[in-house]
Amino acid sequence: MKKNPYYDPNKTHHTPEGFTNPEPNEHRPGDLKRWQNERKKNRLPLKPVQGYRGLVERWWQPVDLEQPQDGVWWLGHAAMLVKMGSKNVLIDPVLSQRASPLNFYGPERKTPPPINVEQLPDIDAVLISHNHYDHLDKQTIDALLKRFPSLIFMVPLGLKRWFIRCGAIHVHELDWWDQRAVGDVQVHYVPARHWSMRTPWDRNRSLWGGWVLSHLTDSFYFAGDSGYTPRLKEIGERLGPFSLAALPLGAYEPRWFMHSQHMDPADSVRLFQELGCQRAFGMHWGVFELADEALDAPPRGLREEIQRQGVDVNRYTAEKIGAFIPFPRG
Repeated sequence: MKKNPYYDPNKTHHTPEGFTNPEPNEHRPGDLKRWQNERKKNRLPLKPVQGYRGLVERWWQPVDLEQPQDGVWWLGHAAMLVKMGSKNVLIDPVLSQRASPLNFYGPERKTPPPINVEQLPDIDAVLISHNHYDHLDKQTIDALLKRFPSLIFMVPLGLKRWFIRCGAIHVHELDWWDQRAVGDVQVHYVPARHWSMRTPWDRNRSLWGGWVLSHLTDSFYFAGDSGYTPRLKEIGERLGPFSLAALPLGAYEPRWFMHSQHMDPADSVRLFQELGCQRAFGMHWGVFELADEALDAPPRGLREEIQRQGVDVNRYTAEKIGAFIPFPRG
């Protein structure tokens, strides 16, 4: 067993071999196979109500970069382009056709990228939440490095070597609660409840988490890939309140298998209220079929939970892929 070179026995998310969630592991051997068998038997995932063409027509638009104020473009799934202060920052950019190590197999996009690498503005930094293929895409990273050879990357513990092999020069590894600066933007890496793996041999060898970016009165919380846990409230207590948050909303069925790693709309709205965000939008839906619910189910579920939990419909919304969400003013 390989040793964890970052191991700190005083940190509950560190192990001698890698990393772990402080919460108990609720999965049992055979659960993955059980879910795969159920999925095949029940012909899942469900299809969008109006089909895939209808999904694109209702929930997709090309990116419009001509925005006068600071804010966030949602590029689909968990990919973000953040305009803050004088900087442009990408988070989890995945603009390829598949979330897979193979170009002919694996989860395929059902909605197109709303922008490509050649169309992006000058990028100052890229932040990566964890190493799953739907959040870390080599084809996109290679294209970014070809266009921006001196790009700064901020990544979880355990991922620096991967980026160096890709040709990156400036790579900073962060642990939970570590802080760096991108010019006038402060960046914190924060906890999440998830896991990591790119090959059968590296499970939980690198860390997973979310990001908080702040500049003057604006602050943005990107929750990353995470199941719900009361520990996430600490992020708001330490770094909030947040002007804007991107919260997980999809890839949640079946709950018996997904609840410890992905939030459903009920979890997401609950977290929104606990964090006290001024404004939020849902992410991690609408692109890749990673679970059993339909790709258009998360916004429907969000509407129901907003009403059930008594949240202002204008404060937590489902946006179109490609939409620009400005930081709130006033």
